[in-house]
Amino acid sequence: MAEPITVFHTRFYDSPSGKIAILTMDNGHDYKKPNTFSQASMTSLNEALDRVGAEDGVKGLMLTGKPYIFAAGADLSAVPFISSFEQGYAIGRGGHAAMKRIMDLGYPTLAAINGAALGGGLEISLYCKYRTVARNVTAIGFPECFIGLVPGWGGCTLTTKLIGPQKAVELIVFNALNQNRMIGGKEAFELGLADRLFDAVEFLDESLALLMSIAAGETRVERAQASAVGAAPLIGEGPGGGSYPESGASFPREGEPGELSEIIARGRAFVDSKVHGAAPAPYRALELIQGACSWDVERGFEEENKALGDLIKTRQCKASIYSFDLVSRYAKKPGGVPEIKPLRISKVGMIGAGLMASQLAHLFIHRLGLPVVMKDVRQEFVDKGVGYVHEQFQKSVSKGRISEARARYLSGLVHGTLDTAEFADCDFVMEAVFEEMAVKKKVFAEAESVISPEAVLATNTSSLSVTEMASELKNPERVVGFHFFNPVAVMPLIEIAKAQKTGDPALATAFDLAKKLGKTAVLVKDSPGFLVNRILMRNLCDCMAMVDRGAGFEQVDRALVELGLPMAPFEILDMVGLPVAFHVNEVLCDAFGPERFPLSKNFKRMLEAGQPRIYVQGEKTVDPEVEKLWVREQKKIFHPEEIREIVLSSLAREVDLILKEKVVEGPKEVDLAMITGAGWPFFMGGVTMYLDLTGIAPKTLQKVFFGS
Repeated sequence: MAEPITVFHTRFYDSPSGKIAILTMDNGHDYKKPNTFSQASMTSLNEALDRVGAEDGVKGLMLTGKPYIFAAGADLSAVPFISSFEQGYAIGRGGHAAMKRIMDLGYPTLAAINGAALGGGLEISLYCKYRTVARNVTAIGFPECFIGLVPGWGGCTLTTKLIGPQKAVELIVFNALNQNRMIGGKEAFELGLADRLFDAVEFLDESLALLMSIAAGETRVERAQASAVGAAPLIGEGPGGGSYPESGASFPREGEPGELSEIIARGRAFVDSKVHGAAPAPYRALELIQGACSWDVERGFEEENKALGDLIKTRQCKASIYSFDLVSRYAKKPGGVPEIKPLRISKVGMIGAGLMASQLAHLFIHRLGLPVVMKDVRQEFVDKGVGYVHEQFQKSVSKGRISEARARYLSGLVHGTLDTAEFADCDFVMEAVFEEMAVKKKVFAEAESVISPEAVLATNTSSLSVTEMASELKNPERVVGFHFFNPVAVMPLIEIAKAQKTGDPALATAFDLAKKLGKTAVLVKDSPGFLVNRILMRNLCDCMAMVDRGAGFEQVDRALVELGLPMAPFEILDMVGLPVAFHVNEVLCDAFGPERFPLSKNFKRMLEAGQPRIYVQGEKTVDPEVEKLWVREQKKIFHPEEIREIVLSSLAREVDLILKEKVVEGPKEVDLAMITGAGWPFFMGGVTMYLDLTGIAPKTLQKVFFGS
């Protein structure tokens, strides 16, 4: 469904400095539906500029947005249907042509960035000679490389010419690949994107006053000149002094020799570490930034047009747009949520005080501001868990995120105990103890004996049966799976597992809590390994089997990282811990058989020998002790393509079985979970979309996951 059309509304203000044209971007909806640019929007911009051009006596133009929103960039709804270079090129050319009309106006122009300015929304502001930004703006940035594109409406060219290549690489590439990091108004001002930083209360009035003063020749905007690591020299000044660089401006070379090359090389190394060569967009962005240092504006725009033509039709772009829609829209309305009012939670009980339990306690306090009672069997465990929570709040103080007073208050909300009776007034009690069924049953029985009949019992188990866990309780309907992923503060996914007797109140409360915690909830069947761990373990089993047959650990990891995965299988194994992974492997082997989830004798031998990890701590070299313990059954030579084919074909078959077993509702849930729980990058599109687009699914299954 297409986004509502953003219209450029035009009005004129007869100021003491002369007539000022004011263009306001507005799609007719509130801030929940941001302004976006479609072809119709570009037509509206052209019509608005025609009206301005026909008006006599205009001395300046101010561009701004509706309340809280400047503009959020291009309307992406049509991207999945674009299939040719020519279509992408035309989109770039049309945007450049319309926006450059602002640049070509013969009087001062000012973009008043009053709210979110993303992608094309930030780009259109760069065509103005001056920019102001409100201090309270929190979302400014270029997300294009995050979704398989480049800032192709002037972003790469004009940003580089304004603030220099080093800052442009940071804004366009580094931030996009760091989980699409946004900057705020103050940082935008400090970066040099804006000429003035104003408070929100009088923002438009102060911005208009600045433009009037510039138009009257009373104010000159000064911008620092710099070498290749800073901004371009400001040439071609208008009445108000500093403007954008003229078309032919290039960077001075008085800096260190090779300075620009070093900036681009560092950028390329960063991109390699993030996408491993599997996504073309950030590499293309670096080329455009480098070129912008010597090209004139027209050449830069033409190269951006070509880049859009090349990238918009790629598999990575299609997958990225699909992933973006999954996370930003589809995830907001998870399936399986009961249509009843969730229980009100005023106090949380945490069974266990280990690292996972401590992370969870901190999250509940930080996000919900609720008191948390943390219980364990020994005082030193309790003290360590409570200490961890206190330490996290102190870290937030040191980073300037909260005040010392706020940290003291939040730290006071966690209470450690050895006595289960202190759970009596808790509405939501969660266990995060050792993955052993007998232990989990015991702690649940103890908690049930003191809590109210309505209180929810949640388990963070990663693989055990929630149904079995609840089987001996008086009120099994209160039990629900609530599985987080590590690290808790970073990974967005919670797998909500519905046991056989889980009641609607417990389920509705789990979904409500997940939302309030800022997490993405996916409903899963109470099945061994649930969803994400089952997929990851199938992958790991294939990898270990190949090492058993002669492949090297590094060889397998390298072949799979080249797909674009954020972490290699054996790196994940080291992070999760060998005992935890082996336990999940055992559960899945018992449930589905050794053909799909074999228990490697070598894996078991390592555990028995007390070997903690595959790689040397902090290095990418295999621990010599591992090579001594791991007895290879064969000396088969594997090629990277063969490794990838084995793993991906197995994933296709396993995901097909998962869907047939109704572990989740459909392929979108699988992909959403792998993106938010396993860190699969947007440009892969999760598992099922990737297997479809690369031809693995039709080759292995003789069908596609998204078939009719």
